[in-house]
Amino acid sequence: MLLKYFYDDELAQASYLLGCPGGGVALVIDPSRAVDDYIRVAKDSGLRIIGVAETHIHADYISGGYELAQRTGATLYISEAGRGGEFAYDFMSSPNIVYVNEGDMISVGAVKVKVLFTPGHTPEHIIFQVTDTNADRPIGLFTGDLLFAGDIGRPDLLEVAVGVADTAEIGARQQFANIKRLKTMPDYLQVWPGHGAGSACGKALGAIPSTTLGYEKIFNPAFQYTDETAFVAWLLDGQPPAPRYFSQMKKVNRVGATLTSEFAAPTWLDEATLPRLVAQNAFIIDTRPARDFAKHHIHGTINIPLESTQFNTWVGWFVDYSQPTYLVIEESHLPRALKSLHAIGVDDVAGVCSVAIAKKHDAHLQQMTVHEVANTQDAVILDVRSRTERAEAHIAHSQFIPMGELLGRLDELPTNTPIITQCGSGVRSQVVASLLQNRGFAVINMLGGIDAWRKAGLPLQSEELIAM
Repeated sequence: MLLKYFYDDELAQASYLLGCPGGGVALVIDPSRAVDDYIRVAKDSGLRIIGVAETHIHADYISGGYELAQRTGATLYISEAGRGGEFAYDFMSSPNIVYVNEGDMISVGAVKVKVLFTPGHTPEHIIFQVTDTNADRPIGLFTGDLLFAGDIGRPDLLEVAVGVADTAEIGARQQFANIKRLKTMPDYLQVWPGHGAGSACGKALGAIPSTTLGYEKIFNPAFQYTDETAFVAWLLDGQPPAPRYFSQMKKVNRVGATLTSEFAAPTWLDEATLPRLVAQNAFIIDTRPARDFAKHHIHGTINIPLESTQFNTWVGWFVDYSQPTYLVIEESHLPRALKSLHAIGVDDVAGVCSVAIAKKHDAHLQQMTVHEVANTQDAVILDVRSRTERAEAHIAHSQFIPMGELLGRLDELPTNTPIITQCGSGVRSQVVASLLQNRGFAVINMLGGIDAWRKAGLPLQSEELIAM
């Protein structure tokens, strides 16, 4: 048996290639949209991809399952519970799609993969138990978004991201049943989860790439509950906000994403085109580092640095999928940016603008050090971090609106007082500051965020985390 691990740092998303070297065949589990990576690794390993398996309809990234099956001729295995209905799979009829349910077996040469039906994170969720036929017992589980290192999958996304009422508690109770089932399985089983630390599919995911069921039984909080009501209350409390783009991912992954081979290359824009796009309120992302954007930028652009490890997640908070997206970018960085945007379904990148053009413009974004902010009286400090970060430590009397909620709460901001945006390190606050600048607010970014504030020894407050 051969196992290859693939990980997308931006989306904290894991996928796997499970191979049988003797049979020369492989199965890919929960592939990302970068399907060339799996095809290349399979070829280098002397394997032919004969199957692609999805644990569920993903909400946080565009699945490459449909495209990988189309490109390789492999069978696409998806959950029988996801067949039919408004929020279930709706793929076009295809001879290489097979719906599977509890107990079904997928053969990968001498490796057997058993399907286990585990609704909870989503109604159609399944996981895969792996056994090498050279052994007399299973070796591990591909747990998708059921079980992570140190956490379990949130059950509320269908309700909070898609708007299907009264599904969060049902999912939480199903997760309780799933954990009870896992408790009966052998401790030695390897656990290969679908996400790592930083994913919004749970609230406290660990950073290690794999774990064991025995370890999770001891240390994972989900396994410590014996009372279902207490478990449900714990699981539903404190989940992070669902990024706005999650609802779009659900829609696209139900029907299968556009094949990446069909994408048109974006057009390079000349300087005369930019004023027209700005006047039309086009979504133009300046991908340069924050310091460069602050010095010179095109008025009307939003600064989301490509160097950030959460570039596409932050784009997902603000993008309008019904409209084209435009980029200000170094030409050498364009392939990476497009791959990152395609991962969350931002496929209509209609035009790109050179950095040289942006440098000619004299719009700038004011910056302040933490000491300058501490000595400023006539301004509102806007904390744009998460609720967990806010509860741990915050600046007294600052206003709190998480970055992801900003667009829906602009009416809460003062229009006649300068706003100083603040986050953990100064990057998210820069994103917000650039957006507010475009909306006509008088805005300043605080350099270094809470990290710099703390390092300077300036006072901070903490409070109990209150669910909002």
